Amino acid sequence: MKKDGRYDVTDLPEAQFESGSNEEVLKNKPGIKSKQEMDEAEARALERAMDELVRMYDENHRFTAMDVCELHKIWLGEIYEWAGKYRQANISKGDFPFAAAGRVPALMVEFEQGALREYTPCAFKDKTEVVRALAETHTELVLIHPFREGNGRVARVLSTLMALQAGMPLLDFSLIAEEKKNEYFAAVQAGLDKNYRERLKVADQMVKEMRDA
Repeated sequence: MKKDGRYDVTDLPEAQFESGSNEEVLKNKPGIKSKQEMDEAEARALERAMDELVRMYDENHRFTAMDVCELHKIWLGEIYEWAGKYRQANISKGDFPFAAAGRVPALMVEFEQGALREYTPCAFKDKTEVVRALAETHTELVLIHPFREGNGRVARVLSTLMALQAGMPLLDFSLIAEEKKNEYFAAVQAGLDKNYRERLKVADQMVKEMRDA
């Protein structure tokens, strides 16, 4: 079993590293070897993807598992061959294992028939309902971790698109990326038992800051 510094992965094509990257960068189309350069490339690609995605989905759209794959492909399709495809590797973060790869397709069907059907389109007028919708869909998607890379950011993209459906501005996740990162991950872990209370706190704070801005 190999390690890339963040995840344990099985020896599959999607887990191969770019030659000369010191096993820090996954094999990619542009042949990028520097982690910093890859981080920047992914960030630029995500910015371009958001410009496209906000025009693709209107306030009446009900998201599906296929849509989630499309979000991932539009973002990372020019970087990774496996963009938009469910992972085949079992992965974990520290001692926390995400869903087994073999269960991902079925879990995404459940996600579509459950949270996505219940909470999208996200047309709730009450802020509490919007927060709950964002918290539960985000947590469920991160726990499934359907892709080899970029799951958290895809979940954030979905949350942002849902927030736009609710008439809110673009969400700012910098709070999660900085001082509340540990609190955020603990809240996601709590979602294993369908306990969304902590994730609701994080989402509520994020929404409050957006509304007060």
